[in-house]
Amino acid sequence: QVQLVESGGGLVQAGGSLRLTCSASGRTIARRVMGWFRQAPGKEREFVSAMHWDVDSTDYADAVMGRFTISRDNVKNMVSLQMDSVKPEDTATYYCAAGGGVWIESLRRTGRFYGNWGQGTQVTVSS
Repeated sequence: QVQLVESGGGLVQAGGSLRLTCSASGRTIARRVMGWFRQAPGKEREFVSAMHWDVDSTDYADAVMGRFTISRDNVKNMVSLQMDSVKPEDTATYYCAAGGGVWIESLRRTGRFYGNWGQGTQVTVSS
């Protein structure tokens, strides 16, 4: 079983940057799709980004395309989310998740594809 721990959340002004990191332990994430999701108060959890284990394939929600960048280090067993030009609507709890090994859009954008989740890290963007 893999354990995931997110870090790097905090308070940032609109237009600023923040980098979230997800550290995995217990088992390697090298052959798994890794994803980031977020959930704002009163809203459903939503897909943010995902990266295939071969690091050549990435996927982003329209809301963050061009502003967020996902990356991973399979040797260090880590995945990161660089958040630039943040907006107040990016305020949410961000979750890291480890999924299966297949790269299918209809799967990687849904929570049920991911079997392991972190506890979340809060990101608050002030206007």
